[in-house]
Amino acid sequence: MKDLQEATERICDLKGSLIALEALVTAMLHELPAETRAALGTTFERHAEVARTVLLNSPTSDHTLAAFERDVRRTSAMIALA
Repeated sequence: MKDLQEATERICDLKGSLIALEALVTAMLHELPAETRAALGTTFERHAEVARTVLLNSPTSDHTLAAFERDVRRTSAMIALA
């Protein structure tokens, strides 16, 4: 039971860290000029494709892949709309 509690606490810790990073990225996107956001969108798509290739060629769970794809779509939309 102790291992499950530690794993749960670690997952909650990671969630908090991720939410804080999401808030930072969102704030930064809103401060960028339109030209910079356009270039960022292109660069992000290239980097996401590299990350996707790495994930697909490594032992990665379907949950991880689904979360990655969901967040890439959401981040791309945020870049476009910021």
